Amino acid sequence: MHQPEDNEINMAQVKIITLTTDWGPRDHYAGVVKGAILSKLPDARIVDITHQIPPFSVKQASFILRNTYPHFPAGTVHIVGVNTEESEITPHIALEYNNHFFIGADNGIFTLMFDGLPEKIVELTIPQDSGHFIFSTRDRFVKAAVHLANGKPVEELGDVRNELKALISMQPQINGNIISGRVIYIDNYENVFLNITEKEFLETGMRRKFSLNIKGKTHPVNIVRNAYSDVPEGEIALLFSTTGYLEIAINKGNASSLLGLRNDDVVLIEFAR
Repeated sequence: MHQPEDNEINMAQVKIITLTTDWGPRDHYAGVVKGAILSKLPDARIVDITHQIPPFSVKQASFILRNTYPHFPAGTVHIVGVNTEESEITPHIALEYNNHFFIGADNGIFTLMFDGLPEKIVELTIPQDSGHFIFSTRDRFVKAAVHLANGKPVEELGDVRNELKALISMQPQINGNIISGRVIYIDNYENVFLNITEKEFLETGMRRKFSLNIKGKTHPVNIVRNAYSDVPEGEIALLFSTTGYLEIAINKGNASSLLGLRNDDVVLIEFAR
């Protein structure tokens, strides 16, 4: 039988907790939550996915988490500190999906992240550490995260539910030869991501020529590239990103600013008849 070396890691024993928030890098909130986690679970490994989600933007948070969480080991606990204020229609929940655990407000983010219903959902009933209800991530989510990171059942955290709040899906509209997509994310390089998957593009296009229409202007882009450098500097490149979504980029340029695109803007892909 193989005996693990001293430097080998037993992933079942690693207690990973990730943080995805809209707090920004300037304030003290992330530090407070990390301190609270380590006070309760000194051997936790805390990973900052990002703290720069635009305030209250569950769509941006869902895109980042959807494309990030599968790369973490099974059993990872993900705290979602975006738009976390609790109400009757947005309760605090914990859930299990695809061998990962998520804690946050049921504000629609999870239906955008997942392709199906989670295996387990509970509405949190654990008490907050404070009588003030303005920092739930510290006062309630940390307790739930430590509980799950220690391998305890999600069902012990609250009342079982069987549904999530739904937001409008990130699916594009397909009408004959036209795919009407929307901007769902703009990265730090100002590359623009559309809600059009490679499967949707290929099934609709069937290898036909196409044109790219942005705000009423047709751009001479009719080939999906494999790399940004497949076009000269300053030219538009259309390609499928590592996220699986269609991406509009400008080689060594800023596509969002130069094309005037913002989140939720419509982009049309029109295929030849």
